[in-house]
Amino acid sequence: MAESTIWWLLAGAVIAAELLTGTFYLLMLSLGLAGAAVAAHLGATVPAQLVVAALLGGGFVVAWRSYRKHQPPALPASANRDVNLDIGETLQIEAWNADGTSTTRYRGAAWSVSLRTGAVATPGLHRIVEVTGSRLVVEKV
Repeated sequence: MAESTIWWLLAGAVIAAELLTGTFYLLMLSLGLAGAAVAAHLGATVPAQLVVAALLGGGFVVAWRSYRKHQPPALPASANRDVNLDIGETLQIEAWNADGTSTTRYRGAAWSVSLRTGAVATPGLHRIVEVTGSRLVVEKV
């Protein structure tokens, strides 16, 4: 069996492991293995193939980690519009209780509503910023 075939099989095995575990870094390592397969196709020696696999795989891991480090952190699911389509919707609050809660009709049902920390309890139009259990957390529009 050719050396390049072994590298391609290893890259495929790492991709399969990534699909089973969901570890994105394994995809970066598989790119290094694919680079070693290309090096083998080009006639590089086995030590050179190992160096190519290590440098490419490690380099892609470091580059991806650096990229992720500079991205803003993801919102929790309770406040993420991609997870919960109620986030960002508006509703009318007629009156607030003394403890900063209220009840309102939303999507055909009665919902408990509370204010976002630091918000002022005034009646009117409010935007949903988070859904915690069966309670909507809102802020004034």
